[in-house]
Amino acid sequence: MSIYAYICFLFGISILLAFITHKISDRVQSTIAITASAMIGSLILLLLGFLGWLRLDNIATHIMEELDFKNFLLNGMLGFLLFAGSLGIKLPLMKDQRWEIATFALFSTLCSTLMIGALIYYATACLGWHIDFIYCVVFGALISPTDPIAVLAIIKNLRAPKRLSMQVEGESLFNDGVGLVIFTTVFAVAFGGQEASTSGITMLFLHEAVGGILFGLITGFVSHYLISATDDGSLEILITLTIPTTGFMVANYMHVSGALAMVTSGIMIGNWTRRHGFSEQSQRYLDHFWEMIDHSLNSLLFLLIGLALLLVDFTWASSIMMLIAIPVCLLARYVSVWLPFKVMQRFRRYNPYTVKILTWGGLRGGLALAMALSIPSHVGLMTGDDVVVDVRDLILLMTYAVVTFSILVQGVTIEKMIKSAKLVDPKRQAYLKLGAGEDYTPDV
Repeated sequence: MSIYAYICFLFGISILLAFITHKISDRVQSTIAITASAMIGSLILLLLGFLGWLRLDNIATHIMEELDFKNFLLNGMLGFLLFAGSLGIKLPLMKDQRWEIATFALFSTLCSTLMIGALIYYATACLGWHIDFIYCVVFGALISPTDPIAVLAIIKNLRAPKRLSMQVEGESLFNDGVGLVIFTTVFAVAFGGQEASTSGITMLFLHEAVGGILFGLITGFVSHYLISATDDGSLEILITLTIPTTGFMVANYMHVSGALAMVTSGIMIGNWTRRHGFSEQSQRYLDHFWEMIDHSLNSLLFLLIGLALLLVDFTWASSIMMLIAIPVCLLARYVSVWLPFKVMQRFRRYNPYTVKILTWGGLRGGLALAMALSIPSHVGLMTGDDVVVDVRDLILLMTYAVVTFSILVQGVTIEKMIKSAKLVDPKRQAYLKLGAGEDYTPDV
């Protein structure tokens, strides 16, 4: 069958799983339920294959390999998901949180990258194994960007404090782009022969990041002009569709960050064009259309995350590193958020649960897996007494462990933390003192 046929069947399965899980219980976020269902299905297929029954595991693995999850996400779905997510960003609220979002997206992502790399390198050394430090930094770069797609829906459903919600949402959109740029830069040093000099790395980073933002501004301005020049509601929506398709591809071919370009143009269309380019009816069309795109692609993405278990090759050494990677990533996430938060706390008042939610709600997802799958095989090794593990297999297994833990454990348990944050929100307490109802949640 063709790649298109595989995508059609997987898309149908993801929607069917979303429907079934919603009917069984609407308390569990559908993306989490889809991931769990796909993982269980993958384990069943592997067990049947191990027992010599049906051999469906070989067919399923072949489909995943043919689909090329890395290119399908990084060069396709990512543009749609980031553009759809950024359309909902409210610019006035983002301006209020601009320093927090910028700090978490830039400093925290870079700090987490270096800290994870150092801790993984030290852990392997303590176990008597050797791995080049640059490969540890590669893992840190791909696992540091948060992808809280599932937890964002929970935050919105619970009407969490707006400032806290914007910190999580804004950071996730921007550090996806920043993290991808950092990974591209480190990847070029580790596997592409790029000289590991400060000037070379800085220029590569600026080309990707600044170039992506500028291209996003140009794309957003051109799209705004075209939308403002027509009164055809259908054509207006079709013009927005060209941004994560044509625009995203052009950005990639120009070797600038397509992710940052999509976030930038999405914020422009969602705020500037929404007010000055769309009619009231077209605004409703815009929201409904991209909400549908976002939900359907997220369902497919989380199905693929669960099925990616079929691509993981387990060894005893990499399994030990898998267990080590989870607490290492949580610790690095906490420290990278706590450090700037303690400084900013001197100038503003925050919800007491901010650091906890930013840490525990910083989910990793398909982007990390796609970056791990892009690492070439047989380029580097982790060696030791009776231990020879391909770097790609090691990083892929650690990545999958962190991703599944964050989705299935952190994604499920974050709800109670958000409810607690809502109860002690400073704005809510102020309104309660004025006699507002117990269920009142302020806008800011």
